[in-house]
Amino acid sequence: MLDGLRLLACLACAQPTSVASPSGALAVDVELVLAVDISLSMDEKEFALQRAGYVEALRHPDFIQAVRSGNTGRIAIAYFEWAGTVRDDAVIDWQIIDGAQSANRFADKVAARPFRSFRGTSISTAIAFGTGLLGRTNFAGERSVIDISGDGPNNIGPPVTATRDAAIAKGIVINGLPILINPSPTFRHLDQYYAQCVTGGPGSFVLPIYSAAEFSSAIRRKLILEVSGIQDKARIIPVDADAPIDCLQGERDRRLLSDPYFPELDR
Repeated sequence: MLDGLRLLACLACAQPTSVASPSGALAVDVELVLAVDISLSMDEKEFALQRAGYVEALRHPDFIQAVRSGNTGRIAIAYFEWAGTVRDDAVIDWQIIDGAQSANRFADKVAARPFRSFRGTSISTAIAFGTGLLGRTNFAGERSVIDISGDGPNNIGPPVTATRDAAIAKGIVINGLPILINPSPTFRHLDQYYAQCVTGGPGSFVLPIYSAAEFSSAIRRKLILEVSGIQDKARIIPVDADAPIDCLQGERDRRLLSDPYFPELDR
């Protein structure tokens, strides 16, 4: 277990419509999309820690055991990196993981990706892209999950809540891994932002990272929870988690930096 790590469980009340599966599709326990932030706000050290965390988690025996323990003993997984947009060469397409060999193959693909970053933080674009990936699979998953990791709020593209709600309506669960190792002085409540504005669906959760030492174990814990479908009954929530969060604050802050006059966001 992680010391000082708080799990924010966010259970949705609405009954979603499941993502349609093609006839004759291969059954899997979960279709899991990993959406990883590579925006310029991530420094080189955070990049390296994030990448290593995913690679180590995918290779870890506990993750592989969780995969093998499911009803079918396999999952389908895809990975992409995002910032203000998602580039075509930022995607590792769907692969079945059913044991150590396939898990290591996928981890090798993640490890081999070049380090790079570009402008903007569009969580909404990442969710929309992940929704598209889930709509084009040849698998029949018991669950469909988008896993978003990032270190800042949505500041470009459509409002994140609208895109999130559209994904949830399709039966997709969205989980969050907000990174608060070097929080912005103007946006220190990213964990609550993810809980209220980004994540949703039955059993969804937010697993914040507050220190570099938590990266590897937090990502591993997150993947195991997503693969196993286990829901922590304890709701460990920050004291001020119920305080209303402005889901457009990222857009407001970005617009202020470039143009102090933005009446359309004040309506």
